[in-house]
Amino acid sequence: MMDWIKGLGKKKSVSLQSEISVHKVPHHVAIIMDGNGRWAKKRGLPRIAGHHSGMKAVKRITIAADEIGVKILTLYAFSTENWSRPRDEVDYLMKLPQQFLLLELNELIEKNVQVRVIGWREGLPEYTLEALDEAVDRTKNNTGLILNFALNYGSRKEMLEGMKRVTVDIQAGKVHLEQLDEEMFSSYLQTDELPDPDLLIRTSGEQRLSNFMLWQLAYTELYFTACYWPDFSKEHFFEAIEQYQQRIRRYGGL
Repeated sequence: MMDWIKGLGKKKSVSLQSEISVHKVPHHVAIIMDGNGRWAKKRGLPRIAGHHSGMKAVKRITIAADEIGVKILTLYAFSTENWSRPRDEVDYLMKLPQQFLLLELNELIEKNVQVRVIGWREGLPEYTLEALDEAVDRTKNNTGLILNFALNYGSRKEMLEGMKRVTVDIQAGKVHLEQLDEEMFSSYLQTDELPDPDLLIRTSGEQRLSNFMLWQLAYTELYFTACYWPDFSKEHFFEAIEQYQQRIRRYGGL
């Protein structure tokens, strides 16, 4: 019975994938991975169990994005505000990159995935930094999907730090105030080498940005789903892509 159900799910996934136009696949998809704790609570499990299951969804969606030709996948893994969570939960979240990369890094390398990280290193444990640095270094020459983790990241801080750097360069005469425009300011942000996201997905039913890529999401298409992140499947992902492809992006025009 279970094999039949799994087979049905696989057929649905293939069917949804076949309906996606290869000519309108979003170049850059960003995801706010929300709902791990509520997923666990619903099942009478500790919150960390939800984070562990959410780690499996990261692999699942990375593979799905790569299959349809997404070039960049940015995942909001830990915000600058998440430090206010209970100590044991934060400690577990800090161990997740190490656990995930220990299990999946070799396969990511085989699939030509390049791992990148945005956010602040300050405050992150040494073992977290070592795992991330190893992943970035071992995949730096890969030319496939860019898997970009936003860890200890907050958009307001990013913009403030960018403004400070611009000010320093103006005072040093490296930049003239008249030269400063949106494109130049974007180069002072942590995503300076990446195009803005085409599609933002947020799971769990919440409909807010939570201090995530506020500058970069100015004209991004938004997709919200009630599905908790640990349950977010390839089918859910393909549905989001299909809805994105039905939209007309006007960028303020007609």
